[in-house]
Amino acid sequence: MTATTAAVADLGPGTEVRRRTGPGPILAIILGSYFMILLDNSVIFTGLPSIRAGLDLTPTGLSWVQDAYTLVFGGLLLLGARAGDIVGRRRLFTVGLAIFGTSSLLVGLAPSGSWMIAGRAVQGVGAAIVAPSSLALVTAYFEGAERRRAIAWYGATAGIGSSLGLLVGGSLTDLISWRAAFLVNVPIAVAMIVGARAVLEETPRRRGRFDATGALLATLGMGSLVFGIIESAEYGWGSTRVLGTLLAGMALITALIVNEARVEQPIMPLRLFRSRERSGAYAARLLYLGAMVGFFYFTTQLLQDAFGFTPLQAGMGFLPMSLVNFLVAMAIPRLGARIPNAVLILGGTTVTLAGMLWLSRAGAADAYVVAIALPMALVGAGQGLAFAPLTNAGLAGVDPADAGAASGLVNTAHQLGMALGLGALVSLSAHAATGPGGAVDVTRQVQLALAGGSVLLVASLVVATAVILPAVRPVRAVGNAGGGY
Repeated sequence: MTATTAAVADLGPGTEVRRRTGPGPILAIILGSYFMILLDNSVIFTGLPSIRAGLDLTPTGLSWVQDAYTLVFGGLLLLGARAGDIVGRRRLFTVGLAIFGTSSLLVGLAPSGSWMIAGRAVQGVGAAIVAPSSLALVTAYFEGAERRRAIAWYGATAGIGSSLGLLVGGSLTDLISWRAAFLVNVPIAVAMIVGARAVLEETPRRRGRFDATGALLATLGMGSLVFGIIESAEYGWGSTRVLGTLLAGMALITALIVNEARVEQPIMPLRLFRSRERSGAYAARLLYLGAMVGFFYFTTQLLQDAFGFTPLQAGMGFLPMSLVNFLVAMAIPRLGARIPNAVLILGGTTVTLAGMLWLSRAGAADAYVVAIALPMALVGAGQGLAFAPLTNAGLAGVDPADAGAASGLVNTAHQLGMALGLGALVSLSAHAATGPGGAVDVTRQVQLALAGGSVLLVASLVVATAVILPAVRPVRAVGNAGGGY
């Protein structure tokens, strides 16, 4: 499709979305906004020591700088995703950008720890709107080969944004201040809002009643699960506080499932889980992201605390991963035309596992190139291979009317995986032996955590092999790639 006014998605009678420009500007707005969210989610890691010193935060207060964002982000994802189907995706997209940009300004100017934590929570609201809306806009504006290329770029952005955020955060923290890492979001958000209003057309709005009960149950249920997982790092999995919160979350999710089976326009349509490919993709993504958040969180500490890197040097230390990730991700459209999507997921997860196992053996006395850079390159290659195919599988064959809900589930699996993985791996790393004088052995902590991340990758590999691969084999056997995915 070359005409700028061509309909780009078959959304059913009377629901076509038309482009006023070519695909380039549209994709730039979508990916630029998504990159901003990812950037903010990772710059925090290299800036935490400076934030702690600048705002005089306790260890618990410092953990809530990240946890407040994750809790709200994970809790509101399904609500943010489904709301776009009802009120219009461009409209909600720009509202989310405005919330995120404003809250970034408040965080960057925060005079106290409590102010910053509150600002981070509001950032989570904006992110819960922008992240699923950006993916839903991809499904609305692109189809066929264009959509495969767009999702490949989306997957590359997901991988590169996480690692590049460490470099940007370290650079701004070293050269200016940790505050600059948040204030940089403000002009980006303004530019994306102006661009969205100039480039994007509004998507059709769905008529009907809003599933208020489902929205409440989803938000409270997801929020309770994320909160319980976060608290496990400090209180342990067996504490009454953690178990009570997790049980409450499970009860609320059960009530959500019962509600969604009854209502006419559910916030989380259960029909999305009828596809083994989609269901497997959600589970595999959750496990994969649980491993990856541990990789970023603990490798950053290894570089700074064991190898003696500055925040800027630590950010630059991730360049081998970022560069390889980008190159591999850009090859995905060509590879996807010849290799089944499920095989790419299996290959990418296997390569990531190899890199994670290698990295888990790194020690402070080792050379950076052999112990860190080479295994990082493997992790980057694996992530580049796996991310876009996992996104494809999570949206495979979905009805366009459910694109927002499906993208919400993809992002929910992403965020829950990060919360679950970080909580579990921090708890595991706490079992590392202490050195002379009770000093924590950082290297041993990192090794334990990355070994745990390797176990999560093995579990993701099992899901992909047992669930996703068998689901797509019969489809490809008759020459249908599952709706172009």
